[in-house]
Amino acid sequence: MGVTVEFSGLTKRFGSLTAVDDLSFTVAPGRVTGFLGPNGAGKTTTLRMLLGLVRPTSGTATIDGRPYVELDRPLSVVGAALEATDVHPGRTGRDHLRTIAAAAGVPDSRVDELLELTGIPAFARKRAGGYSMGMRQRLALAQSLLGDPQLLVLDEPANGLDPEGIRWLRGFLRHLCAEQGKTVLVSSHLLQEVEQTVDDVVIIANGTLVRQGVMADLAGGAGAVVRTSDPAALARALGEIASEPDTDGALFVHTSDLRAIGDAAHAAGLPVWELRRHEADLEALFFQLTEGRNRNVGEPV
Repeated sequence: MGVTVEFSGLTKRFGSLTAVDDLSFTVAPGRVTGFLGPNGAGKTTTLRMLLGLVRPTSGTATIDGRPYVELDRPLSVVGAALEATDVHPGRTGRDHLRTIAAAAGVPDSRVDELLELTGIPAFARKRAGGYSMGMRQRLALAQSLLGDPQLLVLDEPANGLDPEGIRWLRGFLRHLCAEQGKTVLVSSHLLQEVEQTVDDVVIIANGTLVRQGVMADLAGGAGAVVRTSDPAALARALGEIASEPDTDGALFVHTSDLRAIGDAAHAAGLPVWELRRHEADLEALFFQLTEGRNRNVGEPV
C-alpha cells in the first residue's frame, strides 16, 4: 500500500532568493498527484527537500509522519527519479541496476523483472553511452522501483519519451496506483499528458501554492455548455441538475448527460442553439493561475 506525504509550511531560501515559500499540501496514497509549475517555481527544490537532499529553512516534509532521513528502510518506502539516471557510459543497463541492487540487498531477479516491466530488456546488454534520452528515463524508472517502494517520486519522467513511450508511462503509473495502491508524485510541465494521467493536481508559482484539488473538479470540472434563447428558464427547467451562467450568455450545466439537458429544454419549449460537453482544461487553468506570478529565470528551481 501507499503512504501519505505531507508538506507543512515548507520554506527554502538561498541567500536573498526564496525558492519555496510556506508551502503546504498533502499527497494521498493510492493516487497519482501532478505537481505543476513553471520553470523556477520551486518544484525540484521541494522534491529534494522531501528526499533529504536539501535542508529546509523552515517547515517539514514527511512520509507517513517521518522525514526521509528517519526511515528505517528508505529503498522499500521511497523510489525517486529526479533526472535521467547518471550511468557510466561503458556500463550496461543491467550491470548498472545489478550494482545498485547488490548494495541494497536486492536480488538480481528483481533487476530482470524491472527490465521487462519498463520495456528495456533489448537494451539491457547495451552500453549506456548509446542510450537515447528515452531509454535513460526508463532505466531511471527501473532504478527507482528496485526496492518495490510504497512511494514513487518522479521529476519530469516523460522528458525524452516518444508518443508511444508517454502513453506507456501513463498506463504504467495508473497500474501502480490502481492495482498496487502506491503513492505517485509526478512533477511535469507536459500539461496535456498530466491531464490524462493524474487524480489530483498541485500547482505552484514563485514557490507558493496557487491551487490544489481533484483533477475532475478543477477549471469548473466536467459538465456541459448549452446555449438557448432563455438560459434562466432552462436553469429552472433542469430542476435538481445544478447550473450557472457561463461566458457569452451560455449556461454551464453540472452534468455530462447531454440527453437530459436536451429533454429538459424540449419539455420547456426552448430552442437549443449549442450543446456540448465541457472537460476540465488544465492547461488553461495553469496559465491563468501562474501567468505573471513566477520569477524570470532560465533554469528550474
